Amino acid sequence: MASSLLWIYSFFSSFRLQLLLFFALILLSRPISAAENQFKLDGKVLELDDSNFDAAISNFDYIFVDFYAPWCGHCKRLAPELDKAAPILAGLKQPIVVAKVDADKYRKLGSKHDIDGYPTLKIFMHGVATEYYGPRKADLLVRFLTKFVAPDVSILNSDSAIRDFIEAAGTNFPIFIGFGLNESVISDLGVKYKKKAWFSVAKDFSDDIMSLYDFDKVPALVAIHPAYNEQSIFYGPYEVLKAAASANRDLVFGYVGFKQWEDFVESFEVYKKTPLPRMVVWDGDEEYYMVIGSESMNETDIGTQVSRFLEGYREGNVVTKSLAGPTLMGFLNSQIGVKIVLIFIFVALVMLMIFSMTKEEPLTVGTREQVDERSSTSQPESAELLRSALKED
Repeated sequence: MASSLLWIYSFFSSFRLQLLLFFALILLSRPISAAENQFKLDGKVLELDDSNFDAAISNFDYIFVDFYAPWCGHCKRLAPELDKAAPILAGLKQPIVVAKVDADKYRKLGSKHDIDGYPTLKIFMHGVATEYYGPRKADLLVRFLTKFVAPDVSILNSDSAIRDFIEAAGTNFPIFIGFGLNESVISDLGVKYKKKAWFSVAKDFSDDIMSLYDFDKVPALVAIHPAYNEQSIFYGPYEVLKAAASANRDLVFGYVGFKQWEDFVESFEVYKKTPLPRMVVWDGDEEYYMVIGSESMNETDIGTQVSRFLEGYREGNVVTKSLAGPTLMGFLNSQIGVKIVLIFIFVALVMLMIFSMTKEEPLTVGTREQVDERSSTSQPESAELLRSALKED
């Protein structure tokens, strides 16, 4: 009997311990549940203060914060735009939470984040703040913030991924897609111009994509500006040029496609029948240099040829040439056509003949009476002619 009672006592003791642990876990979980409810991603603008600001920044990867003052007119106009943008931004594949802080009331919080004017807008990306100077209308704000949180360089592994990327990019920024390019080639550009353009590298794509974007070999960099319906394609030894640029910081390296910039490259005596590729060093003004022995290059070993070219340039083994700029007639002809130029010339000649047939009236100075007196005494025949002409009319 004693053993039975002992077992019952042990059972209830164990049960009581489990019950206490259960209630303890419930009590501990309450603040966490409250925090989760407080920062629920429901598409509404969060109202933050000094008690929950840091928690909100930690809770979300991307949070866009409006530091405002209730009396500020600009802040009042901005508020409805944020209300419109908030649900759209919350629904993105990479959600962005919109929040606001009365920085006039919570001045210590405002001071901590260097708020010296209203409204001040900042986006916190993984806790790191970046001040926002972009547009404030809801639709434009969504577009710009979407660009903020996008990867510096997107990796595209299929035709559908390429199409989705183009569609998501929209029409507000230029789009660069490197087909067959290593990500490292454009990664620096992706970081530097993150807020101004979309960058991506397509790893896998079909012949249909090559036909769609009008390129026939790789590597190829396709530049698209949807707003202007423009597209350019650049072929080139990007990896080689990037390596050469890293070792020659005093030179700026660039690659120009003949088809896209034919008028420009003709200034360097590069024409349709010129063997390509060709390298020159341009001073940015009126002169450029060609390295003797490197007038033309082949595509078998670009790296060695680039090194040889740079070595020849450093040693002064160059020929200096003047930039062949277009003549005025050539420029006008290229811009408006031969017929229009001839019409302008004809009109100019006619006007010149008319001016040459008329005598220029001398400049007269003095009062009205003095001028009339000089006219009547020095040119009586002019008055007589005028009277005769009036009588004839």
